[in-house]
Amino acid sequence: MSDEALKKAQQKMADAGVHRTAVDVFGHYYRELEAGATGLIHEDEISPMTEPTMFEDVEIDEAQAREALGRTVVIKLNGGLGTSMGMTKAKSLLPVRDGKSFLDLIVAQVLAARAEYDAPLPLLLMNSFNTREDTLAALEAYPELRVGDLPLDFVQSQEPKLRTDDLTAVEWPADPRLEWCPPGHGDLYPSLLSSGVLDALLDAGFRYATVSNSDNLGAAPDATIAGWFAASGAPYAAEVCRRTPMDRKGGHLAVRKSDGQLILRETAQTAPEEMDYFTDEHRHPYFHTNNLWFDLQRLAEVLRERDGVLGLPLIRNVKTVDPKDSDSPEVFQIESAMGAAVEVFEGATAICVPRTRFLPVKTTNELLLLRSDAYEVTDSGHLHLLPESAPTIELDPTYYKKIGDFEKRFPEGAPSLRQATSFTVEGDWTFGSDVVVEGRGILDDAGEPRTVADGTTI
Repeated sequence: MSDEALKKAQQKMADAGVHRTAVDVFGHYYRELEAGATGLIHEDEISPMTEPTMFEDVEIDEAQAREALGRTVVIKLNGGLGTSMGMTKAKSLLPVRDGKSFLDLIVAQVLAARAEYDAPLPLLLMNSFNTREDTLAALEAYPELRVGDLPLDFVQSQEPKLRTDDLTAVEWPADPRLEWCPPGHGDLYPSLLSSGVLDALLDAGFRYATVSNSDNLGAAPDATIAGWFAASGAPYAAEVCRRTPMDRKGGHLAVRKSDGQLILRETAQTAPEEMDYFTDEHRHPYFHTNNLWFDLQRLAEVLRERDGVLGLPLIRNVKTVDPKDSDSPEVFQIESAMGAAVEVFEGATAICVPRTRFLPVKTTNELLLLRSDAYEVTDSGHLHLLPESAPTIELDPTYYKKIGDFEKRFPEGAPSLRQATSFTVEGDWTFGSDVVVEGRGILDDAGEPRTVADGTTI
């Protein structure tokens, strides 16, 4: 049954126009899933990574930095729709400040770095089928962004969701789009190859890539890190940050005991009974930011050695085919993590960077903070935190989780958070103008919709 099920699933991919390389990668993971692989990494198999290179210790002269950045391409992961926030278009198009979106600020960062270092610095987006059209339309406002004949994007693959009972490609006539899922950010590497973009970059003289999520505006082009990475001779490097109690759920790097190789462990790869180890910020003191650097030439060599299949560790996610219908068939979504490529490259390394390079927006909590006066946004798209530390934001998810509900309750924009240490909102509150939060700001649930009057200090 499994041979026939795999054959039909791969034919479904081929019929949908999915590239042969992606079909082969899917086949690799299918066989792992069939063999009972869970993707779990057990604590007794690893040792904590405790001594990354520290950014503050890096000494790179300006000439080295300039030369390295001149051979670097900026890649942004842009396939997400922001569905957890109720969005239906590319998350990077969400306005952040003064009408400017994540994408606008990313472009500003790239153009500013080009001007400062006289570097071509191409910007390349990994889009999904869902985000490509809207994103490319938005980029038409920046004709100066193009570098020669290089494209502005490439499209990540898609694969069938598999029924958990028999591993067949699920069928859902009510909405056939739900039969498909993205293969995770690990698809970056085979998609670079199969799209022809990897060869185009090498042919144009580029040697290095820096990759990050499009919703992380902290990960701006950095010439110092580029110079450090080029000088290191490493094929691959991951940016990490010191963990705090707020970072317990984030993935972390570790050292595999069997061969001393750096590897990535994500939450989905941790057994439930070992989550205490995973979340211990003292045992595993650094978290993985998903900001990566790799050598394009070495990547091309490894991909060709392996026929496009890097063999990144499997991440097996159990869902329902319709996420909104718990009674719909249970499915496996096979994924891999982009950062798991750290274990593919012998000599891979890590650098501990300032927290300012990790400013992701996963919920409206982070969005409110980013829109507030706690941050200053420069013309070059860089964010500067004005208070000594960022306040902790907790908005009642019943009323603020979805972007439409969030916007409706902050019609005058974000309150002032520059003097706040934390801000907790429970219940349904709509905010007027010139609201200020100081210290520990708390709004309790009043049991009915209420309004915070103009000029209120909380």
